Amino acid sequence: MSTLPAGKAIYFTSDHHFGIPDRERSLQRELRFVRWLGQIAPDAHQLYIMGDLFDFWFEYRTVVPRGYALLFGALAEMVQNGIEVHYFRGNHDMWAFNYFEQELGFTMHRHPEFKTLGSKNFYLAHGDGLGPGDRGYKLLKKVFASPVNQWLFRQLHPDFSFRMALYWSRRSRYANIAREGMEDARGCYLDEQWLKAERLPRHAAAVVEQNPDTHFLVFGHWHLPVHLTFGQAHYYNIGDWISWFSYLRFDGNSVKHHAFETESNVFPHL
Repeated sequence: MSTLPAGKAIYFTSDHHFGIPDRERSLQRELRFVRWLGQIAPDAHQLYIMGDLFDFWFEYRTVVPRGYALLFGALAEMVQNGIEVHYFRGNHDMWAFNYFEQELGFTMHRHPEFKTLGSKNFYLAHGDGLGPGDRGYKLLKKVFASPVNQWLFRQLHPDFSFRMALYWSRRSRYANIAREGMEDARGCYLDEQWLKAERLPRHAAAVVEQNPDTHFLVFGHWHLPVHLTFGQAHYYNIGDWISWFSYLRFDGNSVKHHAFETESNVFPHL
């Protein structure tokens, strides 16, 4: 259980995918995120990064990927100032092992968790591989989680391995952006029945059915900012820092969607 001091808040952010589409444009988004960290720092009690901070991350034993110095510095400063930073691994950073814990002071989470924040019960997860279907990805995730395969990948030179991995992850991300853009254009995600038929909301409904005292369910992974209700429980997809620059703020009673440095009417479908 985490007690929330008076005047403090808990923030949730997800799916920044730093590293794409190229270093210059990624840096612009990174600097925007660093500005946001500075804005929330005065009242932040905890920060939850719900996965996919990077479009690709792999930890060699003695090599750290180039870049992200300003980002790491801002996050480390938050930890040093007493703000807890929690990191839920996503599908693009499943190979984050212990660097963030040992060097930056994060608390790492590798599986979905129930947590009590303030007086509210939360279910927190990145979201990949949850819900019915998607068997191909679930099998692939097991392959990537294999210590043998991780060792084999580690034998590749970092210059080659990162170039190869970013090439494939960029293709995947662009395909998803195109899909989500079509959904936006059609307006289909305005339909609550359509939304609740998607994998993550179906998983959330099952969680609530088995755990009726759940108040909030928070996910990343799906890049649309979404808010649904299942009885007393409120379901949230955070959104991303590619198109929406969205985040959640929990004040001890309610969770609200916000966007940073964008128009106030950024979530017309919520």
